[in-house]
Amino acid sequence: MEERKNLYSAIQPTNNLTIGNYLGAVQNWVRLQNDYNCYFAIANMHAITVRQNPAELRQRTLSLAALLIACGINPEKCVLYVQSNVHEHAELCWVLNTFTYVGEMERMTQFKDKSLKHADNINMGLMDYPVLMAADILLFQSAVVPIGKDQTQHLEIARDIAQRFNNAYSPTFTVPEGVYVKTAAKICDLLNPDKKMSKSAENANGSIFLSDDRDTIIRKFKRAVTDSEAQVKYDPENKPGVSNLLSIYSVFTGKSIADAENEFAGKGYGDFKLAVGEAVADRIAPIQSEQARLLADKGYLDGILKEGAKNASFAAGRTLSKVYKKVGFYQS
Repeated sequence: MEERKNLYSAIQPTNNLTIGNYLGAVQNWVRLQNDYNCYFAIANMHAITVRQNPAELRQRTLSLAALLIACGINPEKCVLYVQSNVHEHAELCWVLNTFTYVGEMERMTQFKDKSLKHADNINMGLMDYPVLMAADILLFQSAVVPIGKDQTQHLEIARDIAQRFNNAYSPTFTVPEGVYVKTAAKICDLLNPDKKMSKSAENANGSIFLSDDRDTIIRKFKRAVTDSEAQVKYDPENKPGVSNLLSIYSVFTGKSIADAENEFAGKGYGDFKLAVGEAVADRIAPIQSEQARLLADKGYLDGILKEGAKNASFAAGRTLSKVYKKVGFYQS
């Protein structure tokens, strides 16, 4: 029987997750945990490259853990932990910094973008973000990393660093391969369907968050951009708003696009938007209920995260010990 490969992925506990995050990341995690040795991290160390409210960061970290479990992440099938609880992340990052060139970091697209958005706080953590991400991945000898197209650059630098270290000291790290995440649909902003739905969008009315209550969800869908044709038809180029709503309806009901088009033939956009909102709210409601139940039992969640950190630290420590030996660190 073929041995399972290790897989690493992480989500930051900043802002609330959208239905796009749910379909594009979390649902994939739920599927992947059955096929790989998965290490799933709540990446709070990455989060502080942008200033955070400490109390909110702590609360969001716990809320995200509860949400992931409510969505189907099973701590008995994977390792779920908080990044800062595994000190090996920071320690390996320091070593890998010595295998990373300043020019490489300055060219990173995310560094350029975030520097523009946070011009008053262009800190070294923002520049060093990809090296910490490389450490995250390489600590667990991860053969597989699920990524979106916007994360290709980060995976490539992780691969480059791993190969540099391996060439200098003999094979130490598994060089990871990216697996592009396949989503059932691309979920776009409700007010600007040319852009992907984002948890950090300037206008929150364009995003549906997993924390939104039923009334908020339906209100946002009622305000969603459509067009003047009053025809529910899938045509992303000419009818991006309507097509986005059709995609969402299809994914959340399990109906095909064609069946959805037939269902709303001859009906107005008002009825269509209401139906989409109700379908999404119906799907999210049980997740919200389970998340609330889990958050009411903080002892249980703490136990899950402590056990996850212990298991993650054990695996990470084995890698870090090899690295320290290779670079010549004296270990007493």
